[in-house]
Amino acid sequence: MSPIETVDLLVTGARQLVTLRGEGEPSPRAGRGMSELGIIRDGAFAAKDGRIVRVGSTEEVSRQVRLAPGGEAVDASGRVVTPGFVDAHTHAVFEGSRPQEFEARLQGSSYQEIAAQGGGIRSSVRAFRAATTEQLKETALERLDRMLELGSTTVEIKSGYGLSLDDELRALEVARELDGAHPVDVIPTFLGAHEIPEEFASRRDEYVALVAEEMVPEVSRRELALFCDVFCEEGVFTVEESERVLVSAKRHGLGLKIHAEEFTRSGGAALAARLGATSAEHLLEVNEDDIAAMREAGVVAVLLPGVSFSLGLSKYAPARTMIEMGLPVALATDCNPGSSMTESMQMIVTLACVEMRMTAAEALAASTSNAAFAVGLGMECGSLEAGKRADALVLNMEDYRELPYHYGVSNVQHVIKNGRLVVRSGLRVRS
Repeated sequence: MSPIETVDLLVTGARQLVTLRGEGEPSPRAGRGMSELGIIRDGAFAAKDGRIVRVGSTEEVSRQVRLAPGGEAVDASGRVVTPGFVDAHTHAVFEGSRPQEFEARLQGSSYQEIAAQGGGIRSSVRAFRAATTEQLKETALERLDRMLELGSTTVEIKSGYGLSLDDELRALEVARELDGAHPVDVIPTFLGAHEIPEEFASRRDEYVALVAEEMVPEVSRRELALFCDVFCEEGVFTVEESERVLVSAKRHGLGLKIHAEEFTRSGGAALAARLGATSAEHLLEVNEDDIAAMREAGVVAVLLPGVSFSLGLSKYAPARTMIEMGLPVALATDCNPGSSMTESMQMIVTLACVEMRMTAAEALAASTSNAAFAVGLGMECGSLEAGKRADALVLNMEDYRELPYHYGVSNVQHVIKNGRLVVRSGLRVRS
């Protein structure tokens, strides 16, 4: 008999403990694997020093562990417990908002037309540059609070509203400070190739060179980002320009991501496959050749249905085709002031099910396990397994399928991050 282990967190009585634990070599879930949730009825898990040490039925786990004095006991009776959401694509460090653009789209203007008139990303660049670093940090902390209360325990944050060496570094430095100042784990991504800034409008080659030859090396030298991303899209960065930036990033030790095939089929998905990117994101305009190439290269597809919804598009990424062809799919909010102003992964799960015809199981796997692999943390979080971070949600529901079904409200009762209860009864716990 194994000795009884003393733990500092014990969660018991879950009607459904959705573990998403895998079998064999850890990897993103694909095809039918996205529906295998590893549910334990009357489930429990225990954690010590922020890591899960036991997972099983309440009876099994209760026999194997003892709660330390002052430890946290969470009664999840009648509720669903899942891994914390991993929001794998956001632009959460920004200043200001763009509701006038939202209204203009309702009146018939397209995203591209608004950008051509000086709105869009360039509008947010002006606001970012005018803000103090403290303002940027303060507003981003408020967003992270909302994300946490809505169930996100790990969040990728891209730069991309600075578009100068100093301001891009400032954005990434804010992201690093957020990671240390907030319970949410922040994964920083450098996105200097988000748009051509206004001062380089007639000198785009010079800006691409600035990003590839000065920004990337400096970001790498300061260890400010884990990934480099590029907005490969008609009217933004070409495949050749994107490749120049990403090759430099790879040479300097950064992982690769790419905004690909959002409005047109530009070749970004094929580039992601060719360069072995960790993820390709958006992907509304991919075809089956793109999907097959990404699958063979091990690229995770990060889909952002909140963008199609917010922009009023009739088209969404072809998630069903991707899943049927065996391409791992992840989900994210794309939280940003222009095209997806939401911090709610719960809303994204609903949109994925309703608009992209994903099942509740697939959407949950895409929001946790696969999203963790999309940000390089598949071995650390995204499932409830021994050795992983104790990041979990206690949801006010009896069946996980209620998550997309009961929309427009928060279904989160408690949030556990690194073994600590950080949201209780829907509200952030302040230590």
